[in-house]
Amino acid sequence: MTNTQWGRKETIVRPPHYPVYSFGAVFVALMVTVVCVYLHLAFVMTPLQRYYLSCYAETGFVGTMRQRSEYQLVTVADRQRHTRPVAEADVQPGSTPQLIGKPIPLALSPAAHASGVVFLYRGPKVAYMNRPLHDYLRRFVYDGASVLGIFGIPLWSGLAVFLLQLPFAVRKDVRRLKEMKYGRLLKGPVLVSPNGFNKVVKGDGIGFKTTESKELMRIPLRAEGQHIEIMGDTGAGKSRLVMQLLAQIKERGHSAIVYDPACEFVQRFYDADRGDIILNPLDARCPYWGPSEELRRRAEARAIAASLYQPTTDKKGEFFTETPQKIFAHLLTFGPTPQELVEWMANPEEIDRRVQNTEMAMMIAKGAQQQRNGVLASLGLIADSLRMLPRKEKATSHWTATEWSEHRKGWIFITSKPSEREALRPLHSLWIDLLVLRLLNEPKESQHPVWFVLDELASLQRLPQLHTAITENRKAKNPLILGFQGKAQLEMIYGHLAEVMLSQPATKIFLKITEPKAAEWVSNAIGKVEIERLRETHSTGLRAGNNFSVERQVEPLVLDSEISGLPDRHAFLKLGNTVARFSFAYHDIPATQPAFVPRPLDDDDLTFDPKTLTKKPSQTDAIEEAAESVQAGFSLGD
Repeated sequence: MTNTQWGRKETIVRPPHYPVYSFGAVFVALMVTVVCVYLHLAFVMTPLQRYYLSCYAETGFVGTMRQRSEYQLVTVADRQRHTRPVAEADVQPGSTPQLIGKPIPLALSPAAHASGVVFLYRGPKVAYMNRPLHDYLRRFVYDGASVLGIFGIPLWSGLAVFLLQLPFAVRKDVRRLKEMKYGRLLKGPVLVSPNGFNKVVKGDGIGFKTTESKELMRIPLRAEGQHIEIMGDTGAGKSRLVMQLLAQIKERGHSAIVYDPACEFVQRFYDADRGDIILNPLDARCPYWGPSEELRRRAEARAIAASLYQPTTDKKGEFFTETPQKIFAHLLTFGPTPQELVEWMANPEEIDRRVQNTEMAMMIAKGAQQQRNGVLASLGLIADSLRMLPRKEKATSHWTATEWSEHRKGWIFITSKPSEREALRPLHSLWIDLLVLRLLNEPKESQHPVWFVLDELASLQRLPQLHTAITENRKAKNPLILGFQGKAQLEMIYGHLAEVMLSQPATKIFLKITEPKAAEWVSNAIGKVEIERLRETHSTGLRAGNNFSVERQVEPLVLDSEISGLPDRHAFLKLGNTVARFSFAYHDIPATQPAFVPRPLDDDDLTFDPKTLTKKPSQTDAIEEAAESVQAGFSLGD
């Protein structure tokens, strides 16, 4: 029967329950002490001190119990047989034979020969008083040092070695005993603290401020380009983590594209002097933008159209999605402004003229009236969004994603108000898609990275280029920070691609998620572990003894109930097989900029009073009324 290690093979011998590592520390300290004692005896103590050591220890110990004992002391004598006790200066290392008994491990020194001493011998056994003899040896042989004092340095050395080992030994013993009681990890992710995460990962990239550690919990710099995913319920703390990241991006001098549906980031990070841009047609700070200005080749028009016209899950409805995409892409090749596009969409004859002599003319032929009406109606679905864009002649500045991606100056904030978010959704998705498309190329040496910060990702419509950005944007070194509430939101928009998109980010942060299926998915995403447990039974009676067995079990590292029960601003961070549980404080960054500066829109006023529902006079009616008043005034004057 052979012994095998407790772990991947069956255990034959019962693992001991005593503190193995602490006992090992004691053993190592004893070995060090023995070695130091030997070195002290061999190189520090004099020959006479080594010879009398046993006698010195015996007189000190026995002297506490009885007064007298018999001892043989070493004596020297000259030729006249004058004897005296041996002194330190009389001997040196060597060996002196004796007539009776073993040789003395001492030899007469040259100084002793010079003083006339010629004999060195072991005296007969004589009864001495223990205490006086002990005091004599202490004074004339050991220079007043006690037995413990002689070996003070070796003993202190052994104690120091033991104390240095003790913290590590106790920690290992505690972990070992816990493993024997609760089971030990064989495979799978490891749950650590923020400090433990930094020790394991040794990150040098962007980080998170936690309440458990003074230092940032950093991820590796190479992991930044592999994207960051933040998932949690509303109010759990996603925005606070995003603000931490934005503050560090600002310190680095990198650019950021921030989707800010709640207008909370633009208030704290917008800087006009830096060249920041706000993309919100309803905001007075929004520059002029037109889809035609983004084109560099005719083929790119189809990518713009695909962002605006979303596919449906109904196969029968694909015709009424793809056909408007083709027509809109064809219209862009004529270089219209957004307002011209709106006018064309309201004029079927203009569209007929633009698509004349193309394959698209048959798709909206007047002979198939029902099909024609369906395509034209689908084509006009984005007219409301384009109508809100600023006019070129009234805008104070112009902006295109194509030009911005070249110089990457400033940040881009894509904002909205909840009441207008639905109308702006196509434009938001198109802008993000265009920026992703333009930034997929590897940056030049003079270009810095651009961070995509997409909080509340599910509030955007489907982004055709987002899947490409997540899977291929690592080469472009433009990290993505994706924030959303649950898996179901992305599945509704992206279908089966949602699973791939959720699995791609290397750094995943999970906050409180109360939706049961989402919490279960998070538990599986964090991973499962293989645990080995020792089961032991005690039997008494005729055949007393202990029986033990080893069981292995696979279980989740973090239960779904732990995810759903997390307090606010508590989270799990997963990077590879390292999982850190951490919490963070509420540190608000003061708002220095307005969230929204309204821009007056053409034909945006209501034609009635919303309180009384009475019709307001139109501008034409007001002019006519004013003219009648003037005419009446002239009549009265006559």
